[in-house]
Amino acid sequence: MRACHKVCFVASITPSTYRKFTAFALGSLALIIITGATVRLTGSGLGCSDWPTCEENQLYADWSFHPMVEFINRLVTGVVSIGAIGAVLGSMRRTPRRADLTRWSWGLVAGVLAQIILGAFVVRLELDPRTVLLHFLLSMVLIWNAVVLHHRAGLPDDTPEAVAIPELVWPKRLLSGITAVVLVLGTLVTGSGPHTGERRADGVPIERLPFAIRDITRVHSTSVLVLLAVLLGTVWLCRKHGIFDDVREELGWLLATMVVQATIGYVQYFTGVPAWLVGLHIVGAIMVWVAVVRFHLRATRAATLDPNLPTT
Repeated sequence: MRACHKVCFVASITPSTYRKFTAFALGSLALIIITGATVRLTGSGLGCSDWPTCEENQLYADWSFHPMVEFINRLVTGVVSIGAIGAVLGSMRRTPRRADLTRWSWGLVAGVLAQIILGAFVVRLELDPRTVLLHFLLSMVLIWNAVVLHHRAGLPDDTPEAVAIPELVWPKRLLSGITAVVLVLGTLVTGSGPHTGERRADGVPIERLPFAIRDITRVHSTSVLVLLAVLLGTVWLCRKHGIFDDVREELGWLLATMVVQATIGYVQYFTGVPAWLVGLHIVGAIMVWVAVVRFHLRATRAATLDPNLPTT
């Protein structure tokens, strides 16, 4: 025990290894959003009707489709928890240790705990659409936290305090703010449409939000067009002022993901909203949000990434 104590508490990890920890945390958060969407899109909500057990006095699910889909989603929560705890412990063993990484990693732990509590409410309130949508939006907040942590873990330890690129102060704020609005409106479309879940796993119809699907979809699509306009304006601004290549690269990636995401959105609307396209749209939403956060970070930094560390 004494030898193990020495090894476990003296061993340190390098900055590049710690960045792998943060990448795992980010990937696990994206995975649980996808598995959570799968629960909804397959009508597997309340496949496990109790919490934290699957059924009363039964920890695991029966070997049938709907219970297993939801149970697997719950198991992924364990993977996310491991990622968050690993990010905290890794930040404490990283050499040199940095307070900013520890703070951001604790944000993941707080968010995961909040998600677990909210998940219990989702079950207790029998898939009330408002709790389901809050569950998704909180996941996107956690994605933001994880992207920031992963980005900061890639900066050299002697990086000075970040300074915004003057020409991009308002564009980056607009892009981030409008994207957040687009995400919220997208959840309202989902909560009003057929893929809130036609029925629960027990066959009971699921309540939907009281918005006309055509009207809320128009509002959402308008916000997407506004976002695209601001994005194109930001690309033009970067070209005009000759802003750094890596910032333009982030914008190019964001523009590509936005175009694909908008295309999927329109196709799914005019084809009767098939479940598999809704799933792709959710994956696209994650990618767009990550791209926006990355651009915001790149436009607010004062130093380049360490070339010896892996890039995102």
